[in-house]
Amino acid sequence: KGYAVLQTIFDNGFSELIDTVVIGNDANVENDYSQEIATYCCKNNISHQSRNTSFSIDSEYVLAVSWRWLIPTENNKVIVIHDSLLPKYRGFNPLVTALINGDSEIGVSAVLAGKEYDIGPIIAQSQSPINYPITISLAIDIIIDNYKEVVLDLCEKLSKREVLSGTPQDESKATYSLWRDEEDYRIDWSWDAEKILRKINAVGNPYRGATSFVKQFGTIRILSAEIIADVKIENRCPGKLIFKRDQKPVVVCGKGLLMINKITDQEGKDIIPFDAFRIRFE
Repeated sequence: KGYAVLQTIFDNGFSELIDTVVIGNDANVENDYSQEIATYCCKNNISHQSRNTSFSIDSEYVLAVSWRWLIPTENNKVIVIHDSLLPKYRGFNPLVTALINGDSEIGVSAVLAGKEYDIGPIIAQSQSPINYPITISLAIDIIIDNYKEVVLDLCEKLSKREVLSGTPQDESKATYSLWRDEEDYRIDWSWDAEKILRKINAVGNPYRGATSFVKQFGTIRILSAEIIADVKIENRCPGKLIFKRDQKPVVVCGKGLLMINKITDQEGKDIIPFDAFRIRFE
């Protein structure tokens, strides 16, 4: 997203608005695009520096994109672009939360930063409708267009020296999305199959993938699945394997059945075809 924003600003003739680019690294995703951003800056003679070095920001405004660290500045106005339609989903991983919850639209908000995260006045918003099933990678592609729309709106105003003011958020509609760690990748098989599938798709590439525990294999990652027709189960027990279709396990959910199309073990090795039958996913 940061890479797309940088390209959008530069390619649309607003390079004079860029004083410097500060690049952060994120080990939680497969590709954080830090190298691509650095290469783009070098190619286009854009001043840039690493977050890990001592840096100062002298510009009037600071634009934070996919930034999760404190910004050491007191004399600048900080604009944060957040991956939700605020005041909904303040905080962490808002797009993942929106997808797991099955929201019908996603988008981004540009806000002026305050002392608490994501509570500032909204300067601009852009949203897009979505349909399920949808993967997180596709959702990111969609909101990148929302990022571009918001950033171009900001650049137009800044290039005209307009004062950026926003609309206060409606606190009665505010919700929060908590930070996620490895524990939060674990599937709760008591959920219905539709919600479990949304979670699998929401934490896949560029994230590590949903997890479950199987005694025979240890912790596994479930990277792809699909819903199949449910059957009447007299002693329904979420997490138990009920069928195998084309050597793929079909798992009982709190409601519905889920066929797993791609599973890897702790070393990333594919474990389909799935040989065992008396299996419980925990």
